[in-house]
This record gives sequence, C-alpha cells and structure tokens, in this order.
Amino acid sequence: MTLRRRLFAFAPVRREAGLDLLAGVAVALGQAPLSAWYLAFPALVWALVRMARPASAAGAAWAGLLVGAGYFGASLNWIVSPFLIDPVVYGWMAPFAVVLMAFGFGLFWAAAAALASRFPIRPLALAATLGVVELLRGYILTGFPWALVGHMWHDWPVVQTVSLWGATGLTVVTLALAALPLLHRWWGAGVAAAMVLVGTGFGLWHLNQPEPAVRAASLRLVQPNAEQHLKWDPDQARMLFQRQLEFTRAATPADLTIWPETAVPYLLEYSPEVAPIITDASGGNRVAIGIQRVEGDRGWNSLRVLEGDGQVSATYDKFHLVPFGEYMPMGDLMQDWFGIGAFAAQVGNGYSAGTGPQVIDLGGALGKVLPLICYEAVFPQIARSAPERPDWMLQITNDAWFGTLTGPFQHFEQARLRAIEQGLPLIRVANTGVTAVIDARGRVVQSLPFGTAGYLDVPLVPGALAMTPYARWGDAFAILGLIALIGVSFLRRGPRVA
Repeated sequence: MTLRRRLFAFAPVRREAGLDLLAGVAVALGQAPLSAWYLAFPALVWALVRMARPASAAGAAWAGLLVGAGYFGASLNWIVSPFLIDPVVYGWMAPFAVVLMAFGFGLFWAAAAALASRFPIRPLALAATLGVVELLRGYILTGFPWALVGHMWHDWPVVQTVSLWGATGLTVVTLALAALPLLHRWWGAGVAAAMVLVGTGFGLWHLNQPEPAVRAASLRLVQPNAEQHLKWDPDQARMLFQRQLEFTRAATPADLTIWPETAVPYLLEYSPEVAPIITDASGGNRVAIGIQRVEGDRGWNSLRVLEGDGQVSATYDKFHLVPFGEYMPMGDLMQDWFGIGAFAAQVGNGYSAGTGPQVIDLGGALGKVLPLICYEAVFPQIARSAPERPDWMLQITNDAWFGTLTGPFQHFEQARLRAIEQGLPLIRVANTGVTAVIDARGRVVQSLPFGTAGYLDVPLVPGALAMTPYARWGDAFAILGLIALIGVSFLRRGPRVA
C-alpha cells in the first residue's frame, strides 16, 4: 500500500478521534468561569453517544479515554499555572502536566465506557459506570473530585438539589438524564427537559424559603493580593505583611479579622513578637491567620487564632494535603527505609498532615467554626466528618497557584457547593480572590474584586439552616441511584445507539 493510500485509510480514524476529543471539550463548557450548562448538557448527550457507539469494549474504552481527555484537559487547563510561577526552571513541564492529567483522568472514563459495553442497555449502564468512577475519583489516591459533571449546574437553581444528594448525586442524575435521549430520541429528550424544569423549580422554591437568623458578629476579611512568584521574596514579604497590618487596623476593628492561607511570612516559634504586632493592629481583637508552624523537624500548613494579647488560643493543621505540591507520597517511608530525606515531611521537605477535621469554638456571637484550608473545600466528605455541627465554615486559601483564568473560579464554585450541601454559611478569605461571604444556600452576599488588594467588612455573619438531607446521609442517595441504574441496565436489551 502506498503512503498516500495509508494516509487516506487513517483519515477516518483521526476524524473519529478528533470528534471524541471535541465532545469532551464541549462538555467542559459547563465549568467555571464559562458556566454554560445550556451548551454543556447537550454536549454531554453527544459525548455519551460517542462512548456508546463502538461495538467492542476496546473501542468503547478508546472513545472514553479521548472524550475524558478532552473534558479534563479543557476543565483543568489551570494545572499549567504552578509551573509558570518560575517558567525558566519549571515551564518546560507545563505541557506534560496538562497532557498527563487529562489522559490520566481520562482513564477513569475509559474504564467506565469499557465496562458499560458489556451491559444490555448500554446508555443507562454508561451513565451508571461514569457515575461510579466520578464517585471513586473523590477517594482514589487521596481523591480529586474537581470538575465533576454535575458542577455544570453551579450557576443555575438546579444546583440547590445538592442539599439533597450532594455534588456526586447531582452528577449521577445529570448523567442519567443525558442518557435518556439515547434510549428514545424525542421521548427521552422531553423527559430530560422536564426533569431539568423540576430541578429548577425546586431550586427557586429553596432559595425563597425564610432566611435563618444572622449572627451579630463582625468580620474583616483581608485580601493582600500577593503574586505567587513574589510572595516569598524577602522585601515583598515584608511589604505584604505591612499591607495586611494596615488593612487590619483600618476603620473600626472587627470582632474577628481573618488573613488568608500562609499570609504570615514568619514563624511564631522563632518570632514570638509577630503575634502581638498583629493583634495590636486589630485593636486587641481576635485575628485568625494562615501561617506555617513547626515543631522540631516537622512543619504544618495551619490556621491559628490569636487572642487580643497575641496568645494563640486555637490551631488547626491542614490534614488533606496536595500530593506532590505539599508533600511527596511515601516520602517519610523513603526516609525511614532508605535514608532518602529529600521527600520526607519529617525533615522539612513538605508539610506534615494534621489530625483531621476540627471545630473551633470562638465563643459568643462568633460561635463554632469549621476551618478548611485551600484544597480541603473541594472534598464534601470533610465537612460531613466534622466532630460536631458548626455554626459556619471558614476557608482560607491561596489561589494564586491556580492562575487567573479558570482555576480560582472553579475552586470558588466548589466552595459554594459545600455551603449548599451542609446548609451552612461559608466565609472565604483568599490571597488574590475570590474573597466572599456565602450564605447557607450558596448565594454570594458580599465579595471583593478578584486580583485586587483590599479588605471586606462583614457586619453580620449569615445564619445556618437546619441539617440538610445530604449533611445527614451523605452520598447514600447517589449510591442508591447508581444501584438502580445498574439494575435497570440489565432488564432488557436496549436500542442500538445511532
């Protein structure tokens, strides 16, 4: 066969692969900041068609891999940002990072498509198997439930249903509805549209219920806007520290001032004079600070509460760390077994993990707060596993790592989901933004502009709702839905997907 004939023979394969990738990219249009669910949901139907058409399990797996790679590559494009903080040293890694992440998570969808090809009713089975792998993605290898399919609804009233079944449950329902047009084009599309309207109606009803009583406590949220590549430069660090002191002492002091993640460039263990300087700026009122702390040869990424005299009254250590970013997996074992300390948290090469979720009782009108540091707000199971129900949640974060285009806004929207799921207000304090006050139904009450230095005074803390079904039962509804989908997928042979 001549080279020309070989190229022509390969052209249909390239075209099909390109369409698979494109289908995944189109589904990603539902993620922040575009938030175009009205494009992403039809694209999801198309993506399911692409994955359900191949006759063989191998063909289905290949289609699932490409659709998943397109979806995750477009959704998680912000992964290149950390490598561009110092582009001369790390910039060459950026293309490899986005490709490896896209195809790595695409393997989950490949497995789902291959497994679904064995079921009699493939479209429903595909919705079920994709739902299963999306649930597992929140736990396997410490978990990464970012860019769930159900996140496409975050800017539409349908998102209020996460108070019933959580983000995973919304993902399962979304996949099931997208599968219906594959079973019967017009009937299925009509049912899917009707269910979206029902979900919208529930959301509007939920948003218009009576508001809970607010808490008579004032907060000041400090956003220094420190660019990541300058954050640890000694001169810049001192300037940013002074900037935060100025914001803290501005106007009437708040009951509690909050600084973002790793906002303090000093260690209290070696610079005990820093804490009184901070609380003096607050007029002797409490300040919650994001700071690193050390004990011996270990370090933690922490939130610490300073009383008016500068004494530390509470400490929370981040326990769900970012693999390869905040610690190296098995780094301590490499130190213990082989004496290789380059990756060990116990010799200062990475953070150590805290003991788990913790509720801090601030007393009086401030009440009880559940702290979350950065990445921890992505995991719904963390808020559910708190030792007791708090009055509100507090996320401190440094989203400068995520760039300025997509990452910070996706991270913010996932934090909003935690508020709706739990029926609890969430106060979010970010280095560069998004700094905001979110009520117990996920509405943004106040916020600071992204990428600006400033502070936000919060005269009243939004109140908490009664415990939601999701806060009570977690992913039980999602799991029951998956079991039902799998069961129905075995009932009879489904129609051929055109």
